[in-house]
Amino acid sequence: MRMPFRDLAALTAAVLAPFLAALVLLPLRTDVGPTTVAPVLVVVVVAVSALGNRWAGALAALSAVAWFDFFHTEPYQSFDIRDGADVETAVLLLLVGLAVSQLAARARVMRSAAGTDAEHLERLHRVMRMQAADGRTPQELIDRVRQDLEDVLELRECRFTTAEEPGDEEPAGPPPPRLQADGSVRVEGWIWDLDRQGWPDGETELPATTGGRVRGRFLLTPVPGAVPPPLEARLVAADLAVLTALVLEGPERLEVVSSTGRTADGASSSGR
Repeated sequence: MRMPFRDLAALTAAVLAPFLAALVLLPLRTDVGPTTVAPVLVVVVVAVSALGNRWAGALAALSAVAWFDFFHTEPYQSFDIRDGADVETAVLLLLVGLAVSQLAARARVMRSAAGTDAEHLERLHRVMRMQAADGRTPQELIDRVRQDLEDVLELRECRFTTAEEPGDEEPAGPPPPRLQADGSVRVEGWIWDLDRQGWPDGETELPATTGGRVRGRFLLTPVPGAVPPPLEARLVAADLAVLTALVLEGPERLEVVSSTGRTADGASSSGR
């Protein structure tokens, strides 16, 4: 699995940023002591941690100590430290750098989680507003939900069908994997370990269910080899499917064209 560009950039910065900072401070070595240089390197460690993850922060802390020793403690241009005070400063730099890097990385994760939660909430609110708005057709809402599911679950494709059970439009055989309301995936009666095994092969269905009745199904096609979405994203997807089912629960017969260009009875929309 390829490393995300941001993490790769953070690891590169973890090695180079402390080196460059220690090098820039080199002309001031005779005017300021090692205890003044150390806090500057801590700031660099924090910046790297905020950009990347805790591993990048830890690597930056180690890099900062190494270049602090090499450039700013006697004997210079050597990784040997002979002065006891410099040893204490180097140890403190390492400990503070490691601690602050973990805090900075955790803060980044929390900010990202908060932003993701707000985005998920906005998706649900948007669908609810569409449901309540006059003049909105069920097809418009379903198209909106399909796009949201592709984004939330990071899918390659998502299509919708009003067939209530797999046998209504597909050949007999084992039922397809199903994304449950609790965010788990069931494959032929067993709970699939999505986090460890990834998405099952082929399409995974997400039923749009309300009142104990399946009103339609979203058929999810993941990107091959993609990391499965977290549980929170899968729960949002299940909620979006429920909202869709509520729209399709009306007394009138809703004839919805799926993304394949066919209606619930299998007729091509182009042949109307």
